[in-house]
Amino acid sequence: MVSFSVSTHQSIASIDANAWNACALPLDSPYQPFVDHRFLLALEQSGCVSEETGWCPSHIELKQNDETVGLVPMYLKNHSRGEYVFDYAWAEAFYRAGRNYYPKYQICIPFTPVTGARILVKQIQAKQDIESSLIQKIIDLTDAGGVSSAHITFLKHSEWSTTKLAGLLQRMDLQFHWANEGYDSFDEFVAQLTSKKRKNIRRERREVKEYNLHIQWLTGSDLREQHWDSFYEFYLETSSRKWGSAYLNREFFSLLSTTMSDQILLILCRRGTKYIAGALNFLGDETLYGRNWGCIEHYPFLHFELCYYQAMEYAIQHRLQSLEAGAQGGHKFARGYKAQPTYSAHYIADTQFRFAVARFLADEVKYIHRDLEYLDSQSPFRERTLSTRERIEANTFSEV
Repeated sequence: MVSFSVSTHQSIASIDANAWNACALPLDSPYQPFVDHRFLLALEQSGCVSEETGWCPSHIELKQNDETVGLVPMYLKNHSRGEYVFDYAWAEAFYRAGRNYYPKYQICIPFTPVTGARILVKQIQAKQDIESSLIQKIIDLTDAGGVSSAHITFLKHSEWSTTKLAGLLQRMDLQFHWANEGYDSFDEFVAQLTSKKRKNIRRERREVKEYNLHIQWLTGSDLREQHWDSFYEFYLETSSRKWGSAYLNREFFSLLSTTMSDQILLILCRRGTKYIAGALNFLGDETLYGRNWGCIEHYPFLHFELCYYQAMEYAIQHRLQSLEAGAQGGHKFARGYKAQPTYSAHYIADTQFRFAVARFLADEVKYIHRDLEYLDSQSPFRERTLSTRERIEANTFSEV
């Protein structure tokens, strides 16, 4: 039996960055920026993630012979904001029963609804034992008292299967991702759509061109503090209207620009010399991740141009395989994005509530499959491709 030592950390700064990334970013997998030590450290150093904001770091580290072989990005939370897998109904049920739902454990990347590794394991022979030990540690910490539950959100399908074997409840939802099918140009992509969808996209792009706005792509050393000042103004304006508050502060963007500028694509739009809108994206080895958008002047279809069409153009030019633009998405579907499943796993300490949540999830998944059938019947593409259900059953979704 392999022997491990386990500890928890109240800051990712107390975990060696190289040791973290050796588990989070194995060389045989495509790079994914959000599990990078630098990204998570910026969230903590800026104060976006802290006890004061209701995100208290409680990262798990597992060692074998003083070598870090497994990690879990975990947070003790007293609310459910910034997660994008909604459990407010569960919290309400606890409250009605006279029980406390908070605090709870959240295993995730804060404010980031992007699928990726959550059980971070170094690529060694004992990988399966390490995964099992980390999941068991999550369960043990939850059972120790004072915490209602643990939630692993936006985890990879392979991890989802492993958590099922450990007895965690399974949940599925949908996002919309764009696939680059080897296109040489944006026009080649649009040609794959039905006539109505082609006309709509071309009309939207034509109208944006008529505004005489200037759009630029910024990455790496091209990024300046003045660009972040403008973008943060857009971000605050849009976040306050949409969510009522902004999760990220100005310092966070400066920290990212200092440590991760080569993984950032900032698409900015200006009228004359004044920046008026922007979209923040992150670069993986194979995927472009759209994360935040904002504007201070409103033009019809500018959101679609900056967040979708410009991002598609960039992905095509740089031979990236896919584009992910976060949560929500009926408007994405109409513009050539395809439904993709997302996964979460949940451990409820109280047996009675665990059964109740299991029934809730069994009903919920029926609606997910109904939505899949409807979306497949409304495909914007001219030629039939594998349906989402067929791709789930064939497990052809790429892991990130």
